[in-house]
Amino acid sequence: MSKTLERRAKQREALIEAAERMIKTKGLAGLKTRELAHEIGVANGAVYNLVADVDELVLMIGSRTLARLDADLSAAESAGAPGPEAALVRIAIAYCDFAAHNIELWRALFEHRMPPEKPLPDWAIADQMHLFRHIHQPLAALFPQRSFDDISVTARSLFSAVHGMVALGLEQKLIAVPLAALRAQIATMVKAMVTGLVAEEKTGR
Repeated sequence: MSKTLERRAKQREALIEAAERMIKTKGLAGLKTRELAHEIGVANGAVYNLVADVDELVLMIGSRTLARLDADLSAAESAGAPGPEAALVRIAIAYCDFAAHNIELWRALFEHRMPPEKPLPDWAIADQMHLFRHIHQPLAALFPQRSFDDISVTARSLFSAVHGMVALGLEQKLIAVPLAALRAQIATMVKAMVTGLVAEEKTGR
């Protein structure tokens, strides 16, 4: 690698890390390219020599956030009592804990919107979809007769329920819930959903 390319790679990494810190402390709305340029020691316009635009920068930070979330979910999935139901509860609580401890980076995953005419890159979609395996695998163990697509829909529904509880529970302006109570409520909800799904499977409804 030439010295120019090496310097550019280091500046790009410094930009991503600075932007990540800025979102972590100020939220997505606080991300300012002029301040980023000053922090990493480049001219204002030079930021766009390192990334295509702000959307790409935010997506790259999101990819780093998802990688850390993936590691936390993997650890939760393999720890504790065996069985798919217990794994699903641990995964849900781990998701809640990650959001609580990385609140602004987690919010940025859902607050960022691409322009209507600009599709989400394939690599960003792949990063998001890869996480669903944590829910899909325990559900497949619970319902071996179901198709992949059917389990995928159930996995999305379960995630939506947990995400909704986390989003509302951590909201400081409306109905904030103490983290310990929120974790307990999520565990109860996941167990109830799994119990209902299993009962439905047995009755053939």
